[in-house]
Amino acid sequence: MKNCLVTGGAGFIGSNLSERLLFRGCNVRILVNLSTGNKRNLEHLADRIDLMLGDLRNINDVDNALKGMDSVFHLGAIPSVSRSINNTEDTMSANVMGTTILLDSAVNNNVKRVVFASPSSVYGDTPSLPKVETMAPRPRSPYALSKLTGEMLCENFSRLKGLETIALRFFNVFGVHQDPESEYAAVIPKFVTALLKRERERPTVFGDGLQSRDFTPVENVVDALIKAMETPDGAAGTVFNVGCGRSFSLISVLEMLGEILQIEPNPVFLASRPGDVKHSLADINAAKERLGYNPHLHFKEGLEKTVAWFQGEINVPL
Repeated sequence: MKNCLVTGGAGFIGSNLSERLLFRGCNVRILVNLSTGNKRNLEHLADRIDLMLGDLRNINDVDNALKGMDSVFHLGAIPSVSRSINNTEDTMSANVMGTTILLDSAVNNNVKRVVFASPSSVYGDTPSLPKVETMAPRPRSPYALSKLTGEMLCENFSRLKGLETIALRFFNVFGVHQDPESEYAAVIPKFVTALLKRERERPTVFGDGLQSRDFTPVENVVDALIKAMETPDGAAGTVFNVGCGRSFSLISVLEMLGEILQIEPNPVFLASRPGDVKHSLADINAAKERLGYNPHLHFKEGLEKTVAWFQGEINVPL
């Protein structure tokens, strides 16, 4: 995978992946429209990457980005559950039509493999835990539906057009470069920044705080992405869970953050949000066995690393 395209490479996961690919000696091209990503995430890589501004829904932009590429990490998307409820058309257009155009262009440009980023929310509210890839999906939001459709498109392109694709379902990723200011930001960066601001802001919990997630440090996700790209032939058209295989409630996360920062969390509780799933836990046996994935960074270590990074960003001493 010498020549790699990363769609959405200015985003949280994409920028972490791009940095790791460069470290491994890859030539990295990034296609972004900056609707959700941030060029600041790439400032330290600016002289080493080929940054292209364009939209996944524009065939010419995608074709130009794919010329000469061996492999594609498709992370570009409109990524929010609540945003997809408020603006369904935009989410479906970017995530479904954008993926269709990218896969079609990948075939035309003789790309060897596409690794597609998908969320654990495609499982929906099925009560069985842990979530296993063989379960029937039950997406509860347009965002989850759009990503499930992307998975199915990948499987179709593998089966019908010979394009090697692998889809990875990420479970609640967190870590450096995650944006806490976005209206649609994930819970851990929101918790961390609220606690770092101490008296000026209190962390907000939607629901009773007992909902649980398989929180996954971004370093583990980057490992999984690279292993999915490098695994020998035979996994094409397949979906794999990527998590840590252990879940924590929001209340317990706040307690751990309080211990790290040595402050009392004192959260504000609000009503549950529509589309949110109560519990989530990944079965990662398939990824371990077939991709060689192993989550080397545990949750508490990832949390400490994340706190340290946000502490530097916000410039509040521990």
